[in-house]
Amino acid sequence: MTGKVEYYFKHNDGTQIQGIGLGTFASTEGDCERAVLHAIDVGYRHIDTAYFYGNEAEVGVAVRKKIAEGVIKREDIFITTKLWCNFHEPERVEYACRKTLENIGLDYVDLYLIHWPFSYKYRGDNELIPKDANGEVELVDIDYLDTWGAMEKLVDLGLTKSIGVSNFNEEQLTRLLANCKIKPIHNQIEVHPALDQKKLIALCKKNGILVTAFSPLGRHNAQLRTPSFMYDGKVQTIADKYNKSIAQVLIRYVMELGTIPLPKSSNPKRIEENFNVFDFKLTAEDHAILDSYHNGERVAHARQAIKSKYYPFNVYSACF
Repeated sequence: MTGKVEYYFKHNDGTQIQGIGLGTFASTEGDCERAVLHAIDVGYRHIDTAYFYGNEAEVGVAVRKKIAEGVIKREDIFITTKLWCNFHEPERVEYACRKTLENIGLDYVDLYLIHWPFSYKYRGDNELIPKDANGEVELVDIDYLDTWGAMEKLVDLGLTKSIGVSNFNEEQLTRLLANCKIKPIHNQIEVHPALDQKKLIALCKKNGILVTAFSPLGRHNAQLRTPSFMYDGKVQTIADKYNKSIAQVLIRYVMELGTIPLPKSSNPKRIEENFNVFDFKLTAEDHAILDSYHNGERVAHARQAIKSKYYPFNVYSACF
């Protein structure tokens, strides 16, 4: 089977999204543009970026090139980006979104997320993690509900078709659902065998919120041979059974947990490989093996914000 598979989910606001996306974190200096160009040719119609990643412009260049070539129309491609933590003051939200649209070079994005529930002091557009004289990150107390109210206005203005959140735990998501006019369509969270997020995924599903899963392969370190599930013979046996790679098995696992995986790569072969995961299904026994690696270990800790009352990982159930 080729990678060009139509596999879509419908959001609670009626919009649709492809069941896998290209992650672009830490992809810059031309790599991101090349990755997006190739991904679109392969069949990806869902691209994830963020203001913090510093590559919105590269994503936009690639998308506009493929539109100009006639490979896609604007309505064919779903672009997600994110509001960074230094723009959480309600009066800065529209400004930040318009700056993002200027970066991407499009009239609207499909989905705009609050990147994290905590906030940083604003010290200019490009000072993304502001620090005081002692080297401490400068946090400010801005309620994410106030930020969300400003996010809702972006939909009315047509700057984004939909809005959602990222890295929100169960308590934060429940509180938001009880106090919003526009319901979030997504919660983007870290998901992989070491952090399966089953409880949070179930809460999202119950409330009609789709989950996008970043870091579905964990954080790879060949020297340390971590994460363990990337190097375990039991996982290799599963991969061999389906004539797939370990990465493909992990992406499929995250998908079968009920999420939309966002594997990141700038390698053309891996971009294609990561997309080719629709032609097999894991068994209950496969899931039991992969479930066994769950220990709550995270790739993205954001410990610099641990003193914020909105830091999302102080809640035990958010980890397990």
